Amino acid sequence: MPGADLFVICKKCGSEVSPYVTECPYCGTRLRKRAPKLDRPDRPPKRSRIPTPRLSPLRSGEIPGIRADGRPWVTIAIVVASLGVSLAWKIVPSSLDIAINGAPGDEFWRVFTAPFLYENVGYGFIALVAIAIFGWLLERRHGPIVTALVFVCCASGGIAIASLLPDPLAAGGNGGALGLIAAWAVPSLMARRRGEETDSDLLGAAVVAGCVLLTPVVATSANWLAAIGGGVIGLVLGVPLARLNRAAA
Repeated sequence: MPGADLFVICKKCGSEVSPYVTECPYCGTRLRKRAPKLDRPDRPPKRSRIPTPRLSPLRSGEIPGIRADGRPWVTIAIVVASLGVSLAWKIVPSSLDIAINGAPGDEFWRVFTAPFLYENVGYGFIALVAIAIFGWLLERRHGPIVTALVFVCCASGGIAIASLLPDPLAAGGNGGALGLIAAWAVPSLMARRRGEETDSDLLGAAVVAGCVLLTPVVATSANWLAAIGGGVIGLVLGVPLARLNRAAA
């Protein structure tokens, strides 16, 4: 009992007795109605209960405490559509005349269909792997609509630039692949220019971009100007996307 007296004086017999008794042990005089409450040093102090954080009900495929990222549906659709179109062209080549082979003239719609046709397996493998990786990364950062617009602008824009050449030949999505890589890398490049540290693997992105740039070596339909044009468009689109993403953060 903090601040308790060492003893009390019995009013009847004048003896010094413990302050924790109710009767005088010498004369039996009643000193108080009840003994003072003793503190228990072994009892831990009461702590205020902190409310336990609760998560909303889990969805299928989620780990407790961690939200699962949505599936990259646009990236999956691009890869599946490219595989389907290329396989159909391999089976019946005359049924899918959608590539740029000569000046498109009135058939300018070919710049939107040519990126989905791969006449060479090696070319298709390199380009589609790059699209799958960086399309997924970009879709996770900006969402499906932005990813679809970036791919269409870079792939079709690169094909359109290549169609300006005399007697052009262009097919496949090398421009779209380089555009996705460039748009994804722009925020990290801007951050490093400001002197900030980033966890992005720019070296790996550069290796993949180099492989895409070398696709004209394995396939004549992989137009080098379409690839470079798509990459430049991706860099241009990546700047406002990076600023919007930084402002939102």
